[in-house]
Formats: sequence, C-alpha cells, structure tokens
Amino acid sequence: MDARRTRKRLWRWRKNPLRRRDDVVEAWVLVGTWAAVVVGGTLTGVVTAHAADGVFEAQRAERHAVRAVLVTDARRPTAAVEGTGGQVVGKVRWTDADGASHTRRTLVDPGQKAGSRITVWTDSRGELAAEPPSATEAAMEAALLGAAAAGACSGLVVGAGAVARWRLDRRRLDRWGREWDLVGPEWGHKTG
Repeated sequence: MDARRTRKRLWRWRKNPLRRRDDVVEAWVLVGTWAAVVVGGTLTGVVTAHAADGVFEAQRAERHAVRAVLVTDARRPTAAVEGTGGQVVGKVRWTDADGASHTRRTLVDPGQKAGSRITVWTDSRGELAAEPPSATEAAMEAALLGAAAAGACSGLVVGAGAVARWRLDRRRLDRWGREWDLVGPEWGHKTG
C-alpha cells in the first residue's frame, strides 16, 4: 500500500484545518465499534458455547437409559404428525432403581406390539426425558449457539455504531445548513 493511500485512510487523525470535531468522534466510534465486535463478539460466543456445553454435559450426567415394556400396540399412524419423526404415542412401563413401577405415554416407533422391549430415558426424578445429545452432537450444537450469539452481539454493536454515525451525519448536515443560511445570501446573484 502506498503512502498516499495510508494518509487518505487516516485523514481523520491528522492535523487538518478542515477536520471537524465530529470527524474525530466518528473515527473513535468506528474504532470502538470494531473493537467491540471483535472482543465482545468473541467473548459472547465463547461464553455461550461454554454454557451450552455445560448444560448438555449435565443432561448426559443426569439422564440414563432404562429398559421399558410397551403396554399397548403402537399402531401405524394414519397421517404424519409434524415434529414426531414418524413416531406414535404409546404407553410404556418401567421399573426404576428404587423398584417403583411407572407407566407413562411416550413416542415409540410405529408397528411395535405390546410386550416389546424398548429403551426410554429418565431424569434424576425418574420422569421420562428426551435422550441427551452425544458429546459430538453437544459440541456441534454448542458451537452453533456460540456462533449465533457472537453474530447477534456483533449485529447489535454494528447497529449501535451505525445509529451513532447517522446522528453525527445529521448533526453535520444541520450545521452545514445553518452556515449556508448565513453565507448563501452573500453569494447569490440578483438579476433584474
């Protein structure tokens, strides 16, 4: 990059009789915005990913697989229900570690007969729970959540910087308009 280009990019920082106070403020707004995007976005992403990974790890530690028996036949669905992954509601029974028997309804694969053995997941209270994500799935989801949080934080910071620059532009235009109102009539040529 040649010296003229560098000087042109850094014009807001140089001594210049045409440089206004608002130009320096705008330069600092830009520097602050980019610093907040880099530092704040990264920090937000890392903290979010770490927190999500902790939640997933707690789920893997708390939930455990239990062998259950299907109490009723799992009929084939007559129409696909969105969000069930092709599964149907079936009644299952299992015995927890304390020897207590539980019967609940949960999603099972269709076409299974009563008496079929299936695996269900329970939480620390013995209630049915979703299967926890594997370590790989949890790492991928935590990374996606961290990236989304970093993007959201960066978007907010860039938006705030854009609003600040817009207000500075409005203020410059208003000042220019007031100055032109004072000087403009002296430059006009009157004909007639």
